[in-house]
Amino acid sequence: MEKVKPKKHLGQHFLIDLSIAERIAAQVTGHGGVKQLLEIGPGMGVLTDYLLNGDLDVNLIEIDRESIAYLHKKYPSLQDKVIEGDFLKFDFSTVFSTPFAVVGNFPYNISSQIFFKILEDKNKVSEVVCMLQKEVARRIASPKGSKEYGILSVLLQAWYDIEYIFSVPPGVFNPPPKVNSGVIRLTRNQVQKLDCNEKLFFQVVKGGFGNRRKTLRNSLKSFQLTEEFKSHPLLDKRAEQLDVADFVFLTQQIENGRGTNQAV
Repeated sequence: MEKVKPKKHLGQHFLIDLSIAERIAAQVTGHGGVKQLLEIGPGMGVLTDYLLNGDLDVNLIEIDRESIAYLHKKYPSLQDKVIEGDFLKFDFSTVFSTPFAVVGNFPYNISSQIFFKILEDKNKVSEVVCMLQKEVARRIASPKGSKEYGILSVLLQAWYDIEYIFSVPPGVFNPPPKVNSGVIRLTRNQVQKLDCNEKLFFQVVKGGFGNRRKTLRNSLKSFQLTEEFKSHPLLDKRAEQLDVADFVFLTQQIENGRGTNQAV
């Protein structure tokens, strides 16, 4: 079959190193007893080949029509399991009635959006194994206190245990990206609901990191805080110094005030 040409506007960098593909597929554990997985942006199926050797029922979602045509020819047995569509707009319930795993070589330009989409359905996504820009992968897996630690770190670590597994050089892709890549695994933890208003939690985390150099007392000025809490030593810290539990506590205190972001 004629190969698919990578498209810059879709952020396509096709993995061509089979050993890397095999290693990524081997990281899928089936956490939570899941029976199905969804691969995002399979392209020409280099990673798919190894995923199909596993125990999980494989589904593919691809936005590129040329890749869709290629995948239908390559995997005639998958038929309707090859989904043409945008993952960011995909309604999981149309395919999955139980929790599933997400796997893929994420396009660099939308990797953060993919994770926010996963967070919207965090109780359906039990495991994520993915390759993305190394800087972003490191950020997601970083603990508090690290200069890489940020919004996605806190939000994802609230509901997932995260491991940075290995790094990948540019030369294993066609075309080679200008940056290194990293592979991480996220496994859903036991938290069903945070002990605070979760919508407000998202706002507080984003607000806290709005200006990393400022203390929380300054970066969260737009939130209503009780007079009693305004002198709390936690507010002398910067956002990167707080873990998930600290942000939950902070959100609770804001709830005790007015519970809204005045800037929203």
